Amino acid sequence: MLKFSKEHEWVRVEGDVGTVGITDYAQQQLGDVVFVEVPEVGRVVEKGGEIAVVESVKAASDIYAPVGGEVVAANAALADSPGDVNADPMGKAWFFKLKMANKGELDELMDEAAYGEYVKGLE
Repeated sequence: MLKFSKEHEWVRVEGDVGTVGITDYAQQQLGDVVFVEVPEVGRVVEKGGEIAVVESVKAASDIYAPVGGEVVAANAALADSPGDVNADPMGKAWFFKLKMANKGELDELMDEAAYGEYVKGLE
């Protein structure tokens, strides 16, 4: 299952773990990504909480947790290869994985079709 937030994060759900990254739209808006800071494993975050940072040649942006939970993995490779966010935002450039505290929070997110319509409304 793949869900999207209005802040342009995606979460791919497998069991009670959600893998989180930023959308293709978000990376296009940022431009060339030059720095990524991912959270430490073990960190607990609430839905909507600031959890990571991405910087581009244009701007720095906070990344928010689309669901609450505990960080069980972080993609440390992004520190050495921040450009992966531009090249493969929905694949190898995932930011972190959360053990979700409340899967019901997923119901507040958009599916791919709804997110596509949301983005069209921003253009």
